[in-house]
Amino acid sequence: MTSTTAFWLAGRQATGDDTFDVTSPWDGRLVGKVSVPTDAQVEEAVAAAHAVLDDFAATPAHVRAAALDHVSQRLAERTEEIAQLISAENGKPIKWARGEVGRAVSVFRFAAEEARRFNGGEAQRLDTDAGGQGRLALTRRFPKGVVLGIAPFNFPLNLCAHKIAPAIAAGAPIILKPAPATPLSGLIIGDLLAETDLPAGSWSILPVANDKMPALVRDERLPVISFTGSEKVGYAIMDSVPRKHCTLELGGNGAAVVLGDYASDADLDWAATRIATFSNYQGGQSCISVQRVIADVSVYDRLLPRIVAAVEAQGTGDPGDDKTDVGPLVSEDAAKRVESWVKEAVEAGATLLTGGDRDGASYAPTVLADVPADVTISCEEVFGPVLTVRKVNGEAEAFAAVNDSKYGLQAGVFTHDLQAAFRAHRALEVGGVVVGDVPSYRADQMPYGGAKQSGVGREGVKFAMDDYTYERVLVLTGLAL
Repeated sequence: MTSTTAFWLAGRQATGDDTFDVTSPWDGRLVGKVSVPTDAQVEEAVAAAHAVLDDFAATPAHVRAAALDHVSQRLAERTEEIAQLISAENGKPIKWARGEVGRAVSVFRFAAEEARRFNGGEAQRLDTDAGGQGRLALTRRFPKGVVLGIAPFNFPLNLCAHKIAPAIAAGAPIILKPAPATPLSGLIIGDLLAETDLPAGSWSILPVANDKMPALVRDERLPVISFTGSEKVGYAIMDSVPRKHCTLELGGNGAAVVLGDYASDADLDWAATRIATFSNYQGGQSCISVQRVIADVSVYDRLLPRIVAAVEAQGTGDPGDDKTDVGPLVSEDAAKRVESWVKEAVEAGATLLTGGDRDGASYAPTVLADVPADVTISCEEVFGPVLTVRKVNGEAEAFAAVNDSKYGLQAGVFTHDLQAAFRAHRALEVGGVVVGDVPSYRADQMPYGGAKQSGVGREGVKFAMDDYTYERVLVLTGLAL
């Protein structure tokens, strides 16, 4: 019999009246049972976080930093156990799951470092004008209030870390809602936070049902919302609470541009390998996975067969196998949706170069060429292991093709030309441009977020802390400056 996993209410373990099952998308086995908080328990968590707001903001930096360092160290110690859990509930190949734990280790470590140097204050002389003689302004940052963090399924540990760690570092209480499909990885962070000296009400991890979230989103005691997920849900949240501060990290259909100067055999081999790997890692279920390849006509015919061969070399199957590169999607319904989008594209005239097969929740790594611009897979985020490839004539046409999308998260540009790199940085309507690699590169300490329909605000520990806080000025008078 599988025991029930408790949730974390104001720093302590608790159980509710109901449970739900977490199952593996690979083989359907029961991974765990999770207790669901009652409405009264959710209210208790919100009230506790609101009550501790001022005290937590005043907690010494070394206390918050020590707690974050502790979580980082404990995650590292339990890497294999947690990676196995991620793989089981998410279907992520074990090698990628281990990498995810490693990233979460870094996120908490970065947060500990930022907690020690954040809010140090900036002094500004005001006597640059006669009316400010003898006056000095001191600017510090203070939490806007309790943070409601809503995390997705695709990185069930690290994207929970990206909500929790910056909030603790900034001294902002947080209530985290992990994804219903993958709550166990988020709940394990509670095991580690409970070993620290943080105030009890400063954090809760609540696997609240999706249909209960609108009331929580509207709660005035939660003035900051950090959401990672779909465009539809993210903007529905923002529209429902226009006076709250919302950070939205939404979707994308990441483009990898291969310019004409990236033309040697070694160049094209590297580009093809990176494109194949990062169109399929996490089963393509990453907002910055490669969905579109835009290749200059001068290299297209040499690049395309390399991409197809590299995609076909991706190892598929059991996510628990160290050799597996591509596991299942999060559910069979997700795989069926991808299947339907590929079918629509092929029926509209796209050429299927490899893949196109579904087996339960698994979808074969797929490459399409000659894809019409108006089919769903050209316009929306596929969130699956599918890649489209198109030919363009020159840099200007390539950059225009990248921008011909409602999304703008990240783009990759394969070039050796430094001037082209700066032109890409200026021209591409995205939150990040990666030169010499795919758009899927993310360092957890850098600002991460998008333009257009890919969201608002930025993640990355320091930048999330800025989002969770506001500047407050203290003016001192009568000083001999």
